[in-house]
Amino acid sequence: MHVRHLSLIDFRSYPSAEVALGPGVTTLLGPNGQGKTNVAEALGYLASLESHRVANDAPLVRFGASQAIVRGAIVRDARETLLELEINPGKANRARLGRSPVGRPREVLGTLRSVLFAPEDLALVKGDPAARRRFLDDLLVQRQPRWAGVRADYDRILKQRNALLKSAAPVLRRGRRARPVEGVSAASERESALHTLHVWNASLAGFGAQLLYARLRLVRDLGTHLTTAYATVSGEDGQALLSYRSSLAEPWAAAIAAGEVPSVEELMAGFAETLIAVQENEIDRGVSLVGPHRDDLLLTLGELPAKGYASHGESWSFALGLKLAAYALLRHDLGTDPVLVLDDVFAELDSGRRDRLAALIADCEQVLITAAVEADIPAGLSGRTLAVTRGSIGPREE
Repeated sequence: MHVRHLSLIDFRSYPSAEVALGPGVTTLLGPNGQGKTNVAEALGYLASLESHRVANDAPLVRFGASQAIVRGAIVRDARETLLELEINPGKANRARLGRSPVGRPREVLGTLRSVLFAPEDLALVKGDPAARRRFLDDLLVQRQPRWAGVRADYDRILKQRNALLKSAAPVLRRGRRARPVEGVSAASERESALHTLHVWNASLAGFGAQLLYARLRLVRDLGTHLTTAYATVSGEDGQALLSYRSSLAEPWAAAIAAGEVPSVEELMAGFAETLIAVQENEIDRGVSLVGPHRDDLLLTLGELPAKGYASHGESWSFALGLKLAAYALLRHDLGTDPVLVLDDVFAELDSGRRDRLAALIADCEQVLITAAVEADIPAGLSGRTLAVTRGSIGPREE
C-alpha cells in the first residue's frame, strides 16, 4: 500500500499543495516551521480521521478559510482509490471515495492504513494513561475499522451516564434527599433514578466489555512484536514488556494483569459486578469509575516501569518500538505494508539507533520522513528528497 499523490487545500499552512509521492523512501527536507509536519499530519489524518497534534479539527483549517480538504490517491494491489476528506470545523465533516460521497466519514476508515511516529509520541512512555489508551484504540481501528463504531457508542453512553450521575446526585446521594415533586416521595424519586442508572449500567458493561476484550487481544498480539522492535532499535538487552491494568474489581483485574483474555461474556459479568460494588462511590463523586476509560497500558523495561525509570534514550526507543510493533502487527494482519511516517525522528536518536532504524525500515513499501537537516538522515537510507519551504514543496535543487 502506498500514497501516489497528496493534495492539500487550506490545510494548516498550505493554501494549496500538490505532493507527488510513491513507493520507497521520501524525505521532506527543510528548516523547522516550514510545513513538513503538516504534510505528515495530513497523511495521518487520511488514515485515522484524527490529528496526532491537536484534539479538534479547527487548527487544521488555514487561518481565514472556512474548510480544508485533504485528498490522497491510494494504491493497493495495483488498484488506485481516491480518498477525499472535507474538514468543516463546527459542522459535520464529509468524505468521498472515488469522488462519491459516503454517509459518514468513518466509513472510509481502512482505505489507507498508516503508522505515524512523531516527537509527541514520547508521551506514550512519559505521559498520562490517556495517551496510551488512545494508542490502543487507534490501533484497534487500524486493524478493524468496525471498532470505531464500538468506541463511539461507548463514549456516548459514558457521557450520558456521567450526566445522569451529576444531575441526579441530590436524589441518589446517601443521607440526602432532594425536594420531592408534589405527590412523589423522595424514596420513589431515588428508586426511579437508580432504575435509570442500572439501565445505563447494562449498556456501559455491554460496549465496555467488547472494547476491553479487543484491547486485551491487541496487547497480547502486540507484545511479541514490541520485544523484537525494541531490541532492534535500542541495541540493548533490556526487555520491553506490556501489561494491562483494568479498573474491574478482583479477581478480574489480577487475571487481566497476568495476561489472561477473558471472553466478552466473562468481562460483562465482571463489569456488572464491579459497577454494583462502586455504585455508592460513583454517586458520591458524580462520575463513572469503571471501564476502559479508566484503564492503563503498563510499559515495563526489565523489571521496572518505563515511566520514571527509563532514560531519555530508552524512552525514545520504547515509544518508537511501540509504533514499529504496531507497523509489524498491521503488516501481518493485512498482508500488505501500511504507510510508515517518521516525523523528525532521526534528530532525536544517536548514530547507532539511527542506523538500526534505517536498516529496519529499508524494506517497507512506503516511508515518509521529515528532517530539518540532511545530516540527520542515515547515509544508507536512499530515496527521493523533496525540499519544503513555506507554501512550496518540490524536488530539491542539487
